[in-house]
Amino acid sequence: MSDDSFIREVNDEIRREQAHKLWDRFGPALLGLAILVVLGTAAVVGYRYWDETRANRSGDAFSAALKLANDGKSDEAIAALDQLEKDGYGAYPLLARMRAATVKANKGDVDGAVKDFDEVAADNAIPAGIRDIARLRAALLLVDHGSFADVSSRVEALTADTNPLRHSAREALGLAAWKDGKSADALKLFDQISSDDGAPRNVRQRAQLMSELIRGSGNAS
Repeated sequence: MSDDSFIREVNDEIRREQAHKLWDRFGPALLGLAILVVLGTAAVVGYRYWDETRANRSGDAFSAALKLANDGKSDEAIAALDQLEKDGYGAYPLLARMRAATVKANKGDVDGAVKDFDEVAADNAIPAGIRDIARLRAALLLVDHGSFADVSSRVEALTADTNPLRHSAREALGLAAWKDGKSADALKLFDQISSDDGAPRNVRQRAQLMSELIRGSGNAS
């Protein structure tokens, strides 16, 4: 055997011995880590499938309820939405609450709709933006079915210059004020909308028409 061959065999033996020692020291930990990675990956994939399945099931139920409402089957739609509110997943229970209130309003149950919107507005677990929308929806119904005080109690705070719902809130409050004989207050609100470049064009046009109507009636004092 040549010296080179002997040296290679010695080196190979040393490497095998070092590898064996490394495996004895770190092998179980590396194996455990590999198992954890596999289990973690499986858990993530399983959760995503479970999450998507529940979301899709709730989405299908919501679509079916909307179809019932569009077909004029209001009572069936409300029942379906109530069930979705109880066992739906993700954002669908909240969507079901809001849509059920709208269906009630469309079928003439204004008191029930306002009650539902008020309950959403009072629920601190719901995001503030959605609660504000619920307040506005209730107020819009009360323009025709309530008093100025009813509307004001729900949207007065939404008329602030920094609120994204200010245009619709001012319009609702302005209509309620005009209906209640508060023409000067109504005119001020409609003028605010007309002069707000951030207001949607159709809302500004309605506000301008109302301002002209009030000034033309001579009741703006």
